[in-house]
Amino acid sequence: MAILVSLNCEGKDMTIAAKYEDGVFKPLEDVKLTEGTRVEVHVREAAERPPFPKSLRELAAFGMWADRDDIPDGVTYVNRLREPRF
Repeated sequence: MAILVSLNCEGKDMTIAAKYEDGVFKPLEDVKLTEGTRVEVHVREAAERPPFPKSLRELAAFGMWADRDDIPDGVTYVNRLREPRF
C-alpha cells in the first residue's frame, strides 16, 4: 500500500509517495534532500484513484453543452474562439 508522507524540513513542506518497509519509509520518487537531514513526518494513506472511464461518454463533462443553441459542436466553438477579434 502506498502512503503519502508530508515532510517539513527547515520550514519547507513537501509531500512524497513512499512505502514503509523494514521500519523505514522508502520514497517512490526522487527526494532532493541532503543525506542525514532531519525532517518531521506526517503520514496519511494515499487516496485510491477512481478507475478510468471506459468511454468518454462516462465523463461528467460529456454533453454539458447539449442544450446550448450558440454552440452547435466543439469544433465550431473552438474555431470561433480562435477568430481574430480586431
